[in-house]
Amino acid sequence: MLVTAYLAIIFLLALCVGLELTARRLVPPQSTPAVANPVFRRFQSVFLRAYLLALWADWLQGPYLYKLYRHYSFLESQIAILYVCGLASCVLFAPISGWLPQVLGRRQTCLLFCLSYSACCLTKLSTDYFVLILGRILGGLSTSLLTTTFEAWYVHRHVVVHDFPKEWIPGTFTKAATWNHGLAVGAGLAANLLAEWLHLGPVAPFLLAVPCLACCGWVVLTDWGKEEAEDRPGGDEQKLPLGTPNGGVTRLSARARFSRSCHDGLRCLLSDRRVMLLGGVQALFESVLYIFVFLWTPVLDPHGPPLGIVFSCLMAASMAGSLLYRVATSTRYRLQPGHVLCLAVLMAFFSLFMLTFSTAPGQPRPHESFLAFLLLELACGLYFPAVSFLQGRVIPEEKRASVLAWFRLPLHLLACIGLLALHGEISGTGGGEEGSGTRHMFGGCAVMMLAALMAVVSLFTLGRNDTDLRLEGTRDEGDMY
Repeated sequence: MLVTAYLAIIFLLALCVGLELTARRLVPPQSTPAVANPVFRRFQSVFLRAYLLALWADWLQGPYLYKLYRHYSFLESQIAILYVCGLASCVLFAPISGWLPQVLGRRQTCLLFCLSYSACCLTKLSTDYFVLILGRILGGLSTSLLTTTFEAWYVHRHVVVHDFPKEWIPGTFTKAATWNHGLAVGAGLAANLLAEWLHLGPVAPFLLAVPCLACCGWVVLTDWGKEEAEDRPGGDEQKLPLGTPNGGVTRLSARARFSRSCHDGLRCLLSDRRVMLLGGVQALFESVLYIFVFLWTPVLDPHGPPLGIVFSCLMAASMAGSLLYRVATSTRYRLQPGHVLCLAVLMAFFSLFMLTFSTAPGQPRPHESFLAFLLLELACGLYFPAVSFLQGRVIPEEKRASVLAWFRLPLHLLACIGLLALHGEISGTGGGEEGSGTRHMFGGCAVMMLAALMAVVSLFTLGRNDTDLRLEGTRDEGDMY
């Protein structure tokens, strides 16, 4: 596995470079007024400095989390419970993450993220099981804040304060997504350098994340503070000091806005069958990914691969998938996002089907499992831009955040149920390398992915002639299917 991992990362990075050059040739970058606007470019740079540091710290914790728990001699069933605690805290804190910025302010909530995630990383120094559970709960809070608060600060400043055109917003997050893939690959390499090449152990990447989060907090405190100070009357702060007579009214209005947002999101979800089907696809597909995050290390680690390099391979495969999406939807090939989404779910199903055979008890085939994991990550790279496009078309912009929050609820619950089922299987049969718990879980994930495929087909059967589900340049080219 050692040689395989290094050969795979070289091949995948070369593939990504080739696909990037092809995508740039087929989809040349368009000049927009945003590129020539120095005020916007400065504002974008201030945001990306903090946001990318936060993403880098997040990715550093990916490769060696399971390995760290095994290093502390915890059983696989105990590790499953730790992961469940993290997912359950995401469910519990998801509503709070939307409410906190309205009460504390967006910038202060980003600082809270830096503090909570730093504390989460520092708990990894302890071998006490309950301290590690506390760390997973803090990690759930931090993940919920990362996925909502930074974007909320940027969108508010972009639209309300600077009054930039809304059409410029996707450009910033496209740039962030491009950097995000590179950061994920680099995080795997850096984690491998610390944990294995320098022999600092699996806790080292978590300790490296702490100064990265400190730098992120410093940028939020200083650069974002200067950004807000320049135009304080329209700034981020919308709450009154707690000591003012209207302080209670302000807090009540924040709760009222949050309650109304949740209600509007649920009503949108239940009133539009397209939204409900798309939410079903997301819940099924992404809950499988959470289970995969738990399972890839115990499947491959007994065979001695460098886990940081393997993680970089997985992230490079995902990057290749996103680049393939750009090529496939270009004016030359003109594949619709619906076609790409169907292909992604089908590829994911096939990879999980492969894993039910490659993880058979007593006769594991790690090279086949590694190939299946790469195929699953390639499918993820195709899936995320496709589903993001469709969400933008079927979910009204003003309700999108609350609808996506409702999507995440069944997503995390399904992942928790899956890991709890795996915990019961492992506890009862031994699981791991010798038991059948892992194989059964991959079989269950394959069934969930098959259900997601049926939901995709139903979605586009329902919207066969729906122009909202197509790219603009190909709306007159016939039906989706």
